[in-house]
Amino acid sequence: MDTATPAVTVALHDGTRVVAESVQVDARKHGELLLPAVDRVLADAGVKLDAVTDVVVGVGPGPYTGLRVGLVTAATFGSALSVPVHGLCTLDGLAYAAGLAGPFAVATDARRKEVYWARYEDARTRTEGPSVDRPADIADRLAGLPVVGAGAVLYPEAFPDARGPEHLAAGALAGLAAERLAAGEELLPPQPLYLRRPDAQVPKNYKVVTPK
Repeated sequence: MDTATPAVTVALHDGTRVVAESVQVDARKHGELLLPAVDRVLADAGVKLDAVTDVVVGVGPGPYTGLRVGLVTAATFGSALSVPVHGLCTLDGLAYAAGLAGPFAVATDARRKEVYWARYEDARTRTEGPSVDRPADIADRLAGLPVVGAGAVLYPEAFPDARGPEHLAAGALAGLAAERLAAGEELLPPQPLYLRRPDAQVPKNYKVVTPK
């Protein structure tokens, strides 16, 4: 499952292929959409939740509020089922879904006129990032490369060779995780990659008012 971008996406993978998948794009309804998506995917696959042996969750980078919905849900399932919970970089999932052979980059919308981005040698090998920057600040560094994701589509002047998919589908995340687990590789801990401070902060120099 992944909620690090506007896409709320869930997939069930049997170790060989994606059995069922759901993708809904709504940046404001991660909490409302995620659990119904889990139920729908399980129903489509004709299995019960207790059949799940591992949970994989996208760890971002992404905005604080949306990202934590997936991470908390994954941790809850892991605890309830007594199964491992694995983290995977959301940008890695998009790179895997793109399936490009040569060097390329992935960029998602980080808001504040910035993008979360990473550079890849191929669909499975990240060589730089993840980082968060203004598109103009990295345009020269990524010049001549295809750039996958919604961040590229939003800023065509910086990323003229924008490619799809714009949003992650959890089937790609699951497929990459299954490959790495089968190869004996360790995945990331299910901890968030925020890369910057949250938007909501305690104001500086605020005045404390106490009753007399």
